[in-house]
Amino acid sequence: MESIWSKTCKLEQRSALRGQIQTEAVVIGAGMAGILTAYQLERAGIRTVVLEAGRIGGGQTKNTTAKITSQHGLFCHKFIEKKGKTIAGMYVRANQSAVEEYKRLIQEEKIECDFEETSSYVYSKDERKLKEEAEAAEELGVLASYAKHIEIPVDCAGAVRFEHQAQFHPLKFISALADKLTVYENTRVQKAENNMVITDSGTVKADKIIFATHYPFVNFPGMYFLRMHQQRSYVLAVENGQKLEGMYIGDGPDSLSFRQYGQYTLIGGGSHRTGDNKAGGKYAALRRAANGFYPQNREAACWSAQDCITGDSIPFIGRYSSSRPNWFVASGFKKWGMTSSMVSAMILRDIICGAENSYANVFSPARFSAEELLQIIKDGGKSVSGLAKRFFHIPLDTVNTLRPDHGSVVRADGKKAGVYKSWENKVYKVDNVCSHLGCQLEWNPDEKTWDCPCHGSCFDHNGKLKEGPAQQEIS
Repeated sequence: MESIWSKTCKLEQRSALRGQIQTEAVVIGAGMAGILTAYQLERAGIRTVVLEAGRIGGGQTKNTTAKITSQHGLFCHKFIEKKGKTIAGMYVRANQSAVEEYKRLIQEEKIECDFEETSSYVYSKDERKLKEEAEAAEELGVLASYAKHIEIPVDCAGAVRFEHQAQFHPLKFISALADKLTVYENTRVQKAENNMVITDSGTVKADKIIFATHYPFVNFPGMYFLRMHQQRSYVLAVENGQKLEGMYIGDGPDSLSFRQYGQYTLIGGGSHRTGDNKAGGKYAALRRAANGFYPQNREAACWSAQDCITGDSIPFIGRYSSSRPNWFVASGFKKWGMTSSMVSAMILRDIICGAENSYANVFSPARFSAEELLQIIKDGGKSVSGLAKRFFHIPLDTVNTLRPDHGSVVRADGKKAGVYKSWENKVYKVDNVCSHLGCQLEWNPDEKTWDCPCHGSCFDHNGKLKEGPAQQEIS
């Protein structure tokens, strides 16, 4: 399964790190957040290298829907109630400044990335909620309004519109920026110790270490594995859809998102907590929706993305931990990775350069709230359940009872194992224990992967690592 971005842009391959090097800053992760942070640091005069376990943009960046927007769902009214007007205002202004920084950077660097300025919309069946949100957004200084009628064929009472947002091709953009940077691909970081990063092919000594790996893989200090969970969602790109002028996302768990890229209409949805998709059918549901909206459509691509979500829905951007003052982190972007990546790059640049950033405290990983505590308790329950299932769950299935093109935790040779049986009845058996913190993995029939319900790591049917925070494959 390959995204429309991967199908329409191939990035030049870079060499792996060899031996020992020294630099002022090292960024771990060459996704949007990592590349933007390295770019901003280089522009500020900080000598920076980037280390990437796979390929540039090969993680969540290639799987985004690539909306550059400060409209993060129906959030303004909720944020004002929970965080107060001051923090809510700084959050939305930080993200709108990220939108403007993309525009400035693309123009200044003359980057050809199919950039389009457009409006973004959140639709809902609840008119009262929409009007409250529009008023709250205006109160925070957003160019927002309630739109009674919208162009997409969904049942709703209208939408909240944010003006002067944007969309682009993320791989074309990141490719142009990466050409200005020192990036080592196929260089997996194994651990970090003080000011040293140790990889599978060399070491980097740096004054500053930035973790931009989607989900931080160092558990202590920071304990981010207690403070975030991951969700997966799915996308179709279809031809013969609808020429959309705006970007759309729905309010509610079963809603859909829409945007246009050239001749393709992108339809997204099917969100669920990673590890909770035993029944499958997410792509099938999207295809039914696409066929209902656009009967003449033709599918060009399908793919999925994974999102880290913090307890209070605000990303962690800043110092990794008080005990590691030279380490920094950018994570927990929820579904808003493009603007959050730019916010991260600007905040981390300013902190590292000793400059004041008025938004830094809002995103600081050192913050803590009752809201986050409730989510920690909920996520902790998931982890306990995942660990308990590993030790106490006795599977009913065996290899023989497993149907073709199905995967399950089964009894094999007197032990539990994760088994996928292909259409040709070839059996792929793995140890169904996550290499991160030992939770029992669950089969995702849509992606043909083994997913961790505790912290969101994913492995393919052969046990190869696809998503962190795990760092090792399963056998």
